[in-house]
Amino acid sequence: MVFLFTFGSCKSTKSISGGEVNAKMSAKNIINAHYSNQPKFKTLRGRVKIDYANGDDSQGVNVSLRMEKDKVIWMSAPLGVVKVHITPNRVSFYNKLQNEYFDGDFSYLSNLLGTELDFEKVQNLLLGNAVLDLRKEKFNSEVYNGNYQLKPKKARELFKILFQLEPKNFKIAEQEISQPENARQLMAKYTYQDISGNVLPDEVKIIAEEAGDLTTIDLSFRNLELNKPMNFPYKVPKGYDKITLK
Repeated sequence: MVFLFTFGSCKSTKSISGGEVNAKMSAKNIINAHYSNQPKFKTLRGRVKIDYANGDDSQGVNVSLRMEKDKVIWMSAPLGVVKVHITPNRVSFYNKLQNEYFDGDFSYLSNLLGTELDFEKVQNLLLGNAVLDLRKEKFNSEVYNGNYQLKPKKARELFKILFQLEPKNFKIAEQEISQPENARQLMAKYTYQDISGNVLPDEVKIIAEEAGDLTTIDLSFRNLELNKPMNFPYKVPKGYDKITLK
């Protein structure tokens, strides 16, 4: 399952940290600053080191990542042993080691991470953007651990959400979505790097919990480049068994 969660010049890369909060800044202005600082690119490529752990099962792998913003997320493990192709309408991958493939909607990823996902949410999760659209409801803001923390003014019936944003770049420092009644929680924490003036993730830690079953995924983004020509080769080999969700 590790391969499902990966997704400018390297010489311009530098780590981003620091920045002071303004306790008087309104939630509306914090949210506007977050969306004003979205990364602006057409294509992205690089490598992602993934460390995955669930119970006694743990593994690490380096994958190639290619992305055309809002259109496709493509990943490939070494020698093409595993390939992933995600579009706004489909999630597809194949695994040469198991001679199997999946081709369907976002229910596979949603089940794995314990919250309803679509292409935009997956892309936001990888880019350090708020998974939910913060402009669609009103929030209270406060300063917490040196970050801006946003909580909805009106509590949701089935979900609890919380966002922390870094003061320097207004990117997500931590975001959390939980369903207490179902004992489900998704949390992601971020550090960032500068790629040709765009603030993009450097390290991401994803923690998903459902009924006491804990999954952690650590992503390290390296050698990111923006707006380079690229293609997204993907074809499921013949004779593979299709994975069917129960």
